[in-house]
Amino acid sequence: MRHKSTYIIVLLCLIFGNLVAYSQSDKQKELEAKRQKFQNELKQINALLFSDKKKEKSLVSLVEDLNTKVNVRRNLIKVTNDQANLLTREINANQNEITSLRNQLKELKESYADMVVKSYKNKSEQSRVMFLLSSDNFKQAYKRLQYIKQYANHQKEQGELIKVKTLKLQKLNTDLLRQKKDKDKLVLENRQVKKQLEIELKEQEELMASIRKNLNTYASQAKKKQQEINRIDREIDRLIRAAIAASNKKAGKSSSSKGFALTPEARALARNFESNKGKLPWPVQKGVVKVRYGKQPSPIDRTVSINSQGVKIATEKGTKVRAVFDGTVSEILAIPNANPVVMIRHGNYITVYKNMSKISVKKGDKVTTKQEIGEVSTNRSTGETMLGFGVYKDSKTQNPAIWVYKM
Repeated sequence: MRHKSTYIIVLLCLIFGNLVAYSQSDKQKELEAKRQKFQNELKQINALLFSDKKKEKSLVSLVEDLNTKVNVRRNLIKVTNDQANLLTREINANQNEITSLRNQLKELKESYADMVVKSYKNKSEQSRVMFLLSSDNFKQAYKRLQYIKQYANHQKEQGELIKVKTLKLQKLNTDLLRQKKDKDKLVLENRQVKKQLEIELKEQEELMASIRKNLNTYASQAKKKQQEINRIDREIDRLIRAAIAASNKKAGKSSSSKGFALTPEARALARNFESNKGKLPWPVQKGVVKVRYGKQPSPIDRTVSINSQGVKIATEKGTKVRAVFDGTVSEILAIPNANPVVMIRHGNYITVYKNMSKISVKKGDKVTTKQEIGEVSTNRSTGETMLGFGVYKDSKTQNPAIWVYKM
């Protein structure tokens, strides 16, 4: 029984070791998925922001584009470093386990060899019979018979353990070679990415040097741009609050309520919208997030903060805008000196699409997921084609990145 317990414990240790290895493998898969995401994002940035067609862009737009690219490349370097460090830890753990397994195998083989020798010396049937017949009584003979069986079983278990550990050792050696190869590849790739980052940082510094010569002019332009954004956002906020008040008045509730009064159908639609959190399609087929949600420093003047109530997605000229979910067009804003804004309601959620042109829906229209609702407007002076996209729950803004798939 003692030998059987030992065998079970060793097997459990092997199983636990495999579970740890699988856990590390899962972490590698997670990091690799992130690395692939950043690599794809860089390809999109190069295609959408740095193609030959973008030569007519303004200096400010070029700085903003380069800043977006530099940030993604830094993220790529970080995640690649994390992968390489994890591989180093896995390699070290594998090397330690290989050393331990070799020592265990050596002891097992020596023990097994001793058993084989003893078995050979006592292998004849006559020896076993004599061993049993020389017993003083039946009880002793029974115990000796049990000992012979246990010894044979233990010998078999030792043989099986050697096979198991030998196979594990072979697998670990194979994994170790693969891990070292993967690490060498990552280190080489990261070296190349860092070189490219140095080139881009130098280019960024040259552009910023040109801007610093007329910083007041550019800072004034950035401030004016932010004021224009704030003006549009205030109008969106006003319309949402008005819609909430109207819905509550219609339902006979207090008009001071901060949330929509929902019909059963609207409540079901809102639940449906919520269940698709993180899975909503992009509002454009191809795009790169150039400005993220929340407060952040301006890439032109770091002392100035940008407060973004949504995201800004750079895309190609003539790109169609799509509804990200089923809903009803609640408003189409025509603000003086600004491009149209489309608002779509999904229960007590609202998605907002800014900087539109060629609107193909009207207020009150029912829309479905991925239905085209218009086109992104292209700025003639900057050469940018940029969609502003926001998500609201009642009157509160949400981070679109947590709603849209892989944003």
